[in-house]
Amino acid sequence: MRRLMSPMAIHAEKVLVIGLDCAEPSLVFDQWRAHLPNLNALMERGVHTSMNSTIPPITVPAWTSMMSSKDPGSLGVYGFRNRRDHSYEGLFFATSTAIKEKRLWEILSDAGKHVIVMGVPQTFPPSPVNGALISCFLTPDPAKNQYTYPPALRDEIDAVLGKNNYMVDVSDYRTENRDQLLREIYQMTERRFTLAKHFLKTRPWDFFMLVEMGVDRIHHAFWRFLDTKHRKFEPNSPYNNAIFEYYKFVDGRIGELLAAVPNADRDKAAVLVVSDHGAKRIDGGIAVNEWLIREGLLTLTEYPTTPKPLGKLMAEGKVDWSRTRCWSEGGYYARVFLNVRGREPHGIIDPADYEKTRDELIAKLQALGDENGRPIGTRVYRPEKLYNHVRGIPPDLVTIFGDLYWRSIGSVGYNAVHVFENDTGPDDANHAQDAMFLLSAPGITTGKIPPMDILDVAPTLLGFYGLPIPPDMQGKRLAL
Repeated sequence: MRRLMSPMAIHAEKVLVIGLDCAEPSLVFDQWRAHLPNLNALMERGVHTSMNSTIPPITVPAWTSMMSSKDPGSLGVYGFRNRRDHSYEGLFFATSTAIKEKRLWEILSDAGKHVIVMGVPQTFPPSPVNGALISCFLTPDPAKNQYTYPPALRDEIDAVLGKNNYMVDVSDYRTENRDQLLREIYQMTERRFTLAKHFLKTRPWDFFMLVEMGVDRIHHAFWRFLDTKHRKFEPNSPYNNAIFEYYKFVDGRIGELLAAVPNADRDKAAVLVVSDHGAKRIDGGIAVNEWLIREGLLTLTEYPTTPKPLGKLMAEGKVDWSRTRCWSEGGYYARVFLNVRGREPHGIIDPADYEKTRDELIAKLQALGDENGRPIGTRVYRPEKLYNHVRGIPPDLVTIFGDLYWRSIGSVGYNAVHVFENDTGPDDANHAQDAMFLLSAPGITTGKIPPMDILDVAPTLLGFYGLPIPPDMQGKRLAL
């Protein structure tokens, strides 16, 4: 249901959005505030708060939900990979072609505003805008794929940074070669902000948005060296300050970017620093398909000798669908799918038993504890009760293990339900539900404000321009 809008008096001719994927609000607002002078200055002259992210709180679809004010169900995007149909193997990656709702920069483009968009997730392949767009980390290979709009923009990028030097992402953030990863994270961030400063000075803009992925990458690779409560904390590691030093580096680049805003525009511009979700330690993984096997709900014709993604076993024909009631995809959360008669090709659950089956699964999943049987606080959701709309092919259940201190492991072959290595490569951190929101704008009051929702961002920014808010936006315009 749409929430009522609050009145607001703030007007800004320009909006600069600095997106820091995965930036953890407790680090910026509390623990490291004194060491981040540029972010601290924005806090001193603006407002800040924690922001409830999407469920699930992951990059795709959180940024799109933020910029469209539509929840994941309304977008029909429930994660990076989604079911194309009710077959067992029909998964697709949710690129920009999966998005049918207009995002903020498209609404502004239609209103004649000049926009510059850099690196916002789910912008590959690039779409036309009234201005310039550089696509995101989903770009397979910028050297071989068109990643800009207009296409000729890549020539300007090469002129500024050197041919093919723009980085949409690091080469591999799930690596044990942490020294190389650190170098790449710093290179990527430096180049993105260098290019952003160039565009601020050389192109007309009413709306400018960039998203830096480096914060997310450094969290996943180095959180164990930061968090003393981490199961794998290493107290005397040369990487103990890696995340702290990088936050200071990013703060410096933000300061340079703000200084690059032309003097004539500074008093007219609102500045928003925002993340799509936060970060927290991982205590372990729940091998959800292993659990389903033990519960007699998933049956294999051949159990693997080493861990293997269930998708590969499905492709090899090693799932006995005649005796399988459900299966799951892993990741930061678990998507549980039921094998329903008349819906899936070899479904066995009677549609009349659908709700009963979900009730039973919810009770069992929520009772699943840690390796010692202690409760971990798992939450299981029915998509139709979680989202305003349920479009596309949703999971039958959305499962958040252990308040996100536990992630979902989709592979099979561990002979265990509780595992302590990630099946897609090294990973030290999970995502946290709270994102950060930090706004400085002309005429704004200052201080910490009550927590908000990620869906409130787009209508709030539209309000700055005095533009009407589409009635199907699900967030509210903040009273500031």
